[in-house]
Amino acid sequence: MTLAAEIEHLQQKGLYVTANEHDACGVGFVAHIKGEKRHDIVTQALKILENIDHRGAVGADKLMGDGAGILIQIPDALYREEMAKQGVTLPPAGEYGVGMIFLPKEHASRLACEQEMERAIKAEGQVLLGWR
Repeated sequence: MTLAAEIEHLQQKGLYVTANEHDACGVGFVAHIKGEKRHDIVTQALKILENIDHRGAVGADKLMGDGAGILIQIPDALYREEMAKQGVTLPPAGEYGVGMIFLPKEHASRLACEQEMERAIKAEGQVLLGWR
């Protein structure tokens, strides 16, 4: 399908495909229609997460976490303040990203993982601004 044909199809039919109905298992969505950042939106998202019975891997072991969580906007003011303590000046909001990485507690292993992450970031043509 050409790009023009795909765009026309999406304009006529939208993004919803009934054949993919099973793909949205355990998904909730809360947002402010105008993009306003509000704490009650996070509270509502956590309530959704709490009430979703099936979040993909939850059936494997009900006593273990399944890695489910919420996706929020980057709290720019928080990161700006924290990184300034390390002498790092962040680019304007929207021009940097944040990664959450679970690192080993053991010092040597942690350093090895950080070095590998830094190598991968550089290989992708990105710049590591710092660690928090």
